[in-house]
Amino acid sequence: MFKATVTRLFLGSLIAFGAGAVIAVFAIALAMANDVFVMDGNNIAAIQGGALGWGLVALAILGGLAAAGGVIAGFVAWIGAVLNTWQLENKGWFVALLLLGIFNFGFLAMIAYVIAG
Repeated sequence: MFKATVTRLFLGSLIAFGAGAVIAVFAIALAMANDVFVMDGNNIAAIQGGALGWGLVALAILGGLAAAGGVIAGFVAWIGAVLNTWQLENKGWFVALLLLGIFNFGFLAMIAYVIAG
């Protein structure tokens, strides 16, 4: 995978995750403001029927799916970056990307790869 492809995939994954998260949070907040959820203390006991209620639930699910797709695309971009750095003679970038990704700092590793890799 070319570096330009990895970069585009990573940036696209950031956009998808951000947009999906904003849409999901907005839909849930709007649903709570319109009393779509029947609350039992801190738990959701039921969902009020109607077009608004089910539309907001569907929008929240769609936002969650978009955010999950962004996470998966980011993971694929990280794998592409690791495979690209494996082909280099100096294995410093490979080890750095691999270890940062394994220890859950893959986002920072990908930023470094996109900017300076």
